Amino acid sequence: MSLSTHVHLGLYQPGSSPVHRMPAGIKLVALAVVAVGILQVSRLATLGLVAAATVLLTAVARVPWRVALAQVRPVCWVAAPLLVFQWVTAGPDQALLVVGQLLILVALAALVTLTTRVSAMLDAIEAAARPLVRLGINPTRVALVLALTVRCVPLVARCYAEAREAQKARGLDNRPSALVVPLVIRLVKKADAIGAALAARGVDD
Repeated sequence: MSLSTHVHLGLYQPGSSPVHRMPAGIKLVALAVVAVGILQVSRLATLGLVAAATVLLTAVARVPWRVALAQVRPVCWVAAPLLVFQWVTAGPDQALLVVGQLLILVALAALVTLTTRVSAMLDAIEAAARPLVRLGINPTRVALVLALTVRCVPLVARCYAEAREAQKARGLDNRPSALVVPLVIRLVKKADAIGAALAARGVDD
């Protein structure tokens, strides 16, 4: 039985935009190609154009900016120290380039996640991986791994946003421990829920 009807990560934003209507397979292939291309960019001006295109795509998809930014915000915890390290060791241009590449990749992965149903993503990957059966590889497992990989960052971002809102609602201070502990708990619960759903369907057999 296909996993597409049993794995739900709750990140999809319903819509009828051209980005939503684009087939999942095309979006995933485009994401992979663009990701490789972005990593080859060596000029800030070029990267700026890619960033502008990413913003334009998000606008075309009509994804709420609050939702889109929430997917990228948690990565700033990694981007900030990375920026400082690269600035000191490789100079400002390289620092901005590396951090810019990271943020754009996360934003694009989030855009695909927010505009693509889990079922469509799994079915597209599983169909593409079907020839691997001849090599003894389970296409369902391949689909699951790749789909979860694409959706991982936005999922963590949502858990972060929820933990942050809970922290504010309870009037807790801004100590990292007051945020990290509930964030880890949320991620563990989400992982347990996904694991239980997969085990119930025999995916771990």
